[in-house]
Amino acid sequence: MIPIDIAPDDPREPDVVHLIQAHLAHARAWSKPEDVHVLESEALVAGGVEFFSAREQGRLLAIGALSPVGEGLSEIKSMHTALEARRRGIGRAMLEHLVDIAVLRDQVCVALETGLGEAFAPARALYRSRGFRPCPPFGIHRVSDDSICMSLAIGT
Repeated sequence: MIPIDIAPDDPREPDVVHLIQAHLAHARAWSKPEDVHVLESEALVAGGVEFFSAREQGRLLAIGALSPVGEGLSEIKSMHTALEARRRGIGRAMLEHLVDIAVLRDQVCVALETGLGEAFAPARALYRSRGFRPCPPFGIHRVSDDSICMSLAIGT
């Protein structure tokens, strides 16, 4: 088995930009415009955002970021697995990595927002399987019939 390397990365790298654009296209295809909250490359290098990629022998498989929202709260952003890499546990590995980083940063909660449509069902199932539960909107998010906020308590 070839090891998967999850490490900090530059969201302006060409292959990463391509995967971010695929993530944005997916969100736009399956969400109302007001519910598309994908961060583009430049936003992923600002404001304390920590951006990571999962690679196998240098080939990009997935991306994910952790963004500070408030005291003790970080948001998982831009989590996306390349189509050809799905169903291999890479999304779960990225999610675990992001939660571990939040724990290292002494966060008490990690939250995220995702779509409610069928296209987002695998993501919601992954988050639920890790213990994320529906929560009230936070940060920039608002009540919507098209998306859901979820959170996981990780600290004291």
